[in-house]
Amino acid sequence: MIYADTSFLFSLILHDANTVAAVTYLKSHATALAFTPWQRCELRNAIRLALWRRNCDAATAKRALDKMAADLATGNLIETPLVWPDVLQVADELGEKHTAALGVRSLDLLHVAAAVTLGAKKFLTCDARQLALARAAGLRAEEI
Repeated sequence: MIYADTSFLFSLILHDANTVAAVTYLKSHATALAFTPWQRCELRNAIRLALWRRNCDAATAKRALDKMAADLATGNLIETPLVWPDVLQVADELGEKHTAALGVRSLDLLHVAAAVTLGAKKFLTCDARQLALARAAGLRAEEI
């Protein structure tokens, strides 16, 4: 299972500075990505926030949401449930071990903890601190 954080997923569905690298990565590593309810919530809100920030217009935001739905329908994204008590416990443990040294946010902890509890084989991100945390948690992580 491959777990991609929201920074990576966002780059796949809305154009940003990391889009070319994310798309190129997936073209050379054809694989489906886990897609949890947590990622869905954060990604949908990131699209709404991009609209509010005027980084995209309403039509572009709708196309991004439609792309997310299409990727689920085609199997590029695989619906993957989380056991939240386990995720929260691992997130707290990771925070205790690594936040003071790495400066990670709670949302970063949740993504890495989700990947850990799912037994992800790889973690993809566009965020340097989240990359450091994922590696500290023992995940094979790549920054795109």
